[in-house]
Amino acid sequence: MSPPSSPITGVVLAGGQARRMGRRDKGLIDLAGRPMIDYVIEALRPQVDELLINANRNLPLYRRYGYRVVPDRVTGYPGPLAGLAAGLAEARHELVLTVPCDGPWLPPDLAVRLQRHLDAEGADICVAHDGERLQPVHGLFRRRLGADLTAFLAADGRRIRQWLERHPWVAVDFSDQPDAFVNLNTPEERDRIEREIRRRAGR
Repeated sequence: MSPPSSPITGVVLAGGQARRMGRRDKGLIDLAGRPMIDYVIEALRPQVDELLINANRNLPLYRRYGYRVVPDRVTGYPGPLAGLAAGLAEARHELVLTVPCDGPWLPPDLAVRLQRHLDAEGADICVAHDGERLQPVHGLFRRRLGADLTAFLAADGRRIRQWLERHPWVAVDFSDQPDAFVNLNTPEERDRIEREIRRRAGR
């Protein structure tokens, strides 16, 4: 598959509180001998022209990866939209791709498929759909949406779907990759996915 036609800034969203994970910094939790975020960076880096990490804790540890670390500009851990807003504000490119820090099997063609549909539909936002539900944290956004998102957050807006509906958006079917949007929200899910990673690696 050909690369994206326009440069993209990728943003790994690692700024949440991870309440169901005991409020541990999810991106740094060990998964089969590696921090969770390792898997995401490894999969995302070949797909983008710039990579940012959105984090609100342990910034020196995240900076060791060699990429710019951008904290939320809104206090109180308001959710992934705050991480997106930080990414839109700091991105060097007009297109911004977000992914969560806890998805070890990110699609290798995520960026190119999202951009293809974004351009074809003339939309401002393109998000993934796993065949059963929308996965809006895996999304491609135009940088010019930053001001509107900042205003939405300032008015205590938090729901991603509510903000999407303010703009032309489209979803892309990724049901051909059923494992792509597995994420780890609890210790039990972490253990289950770790067992699967080790099984696939023959360990």
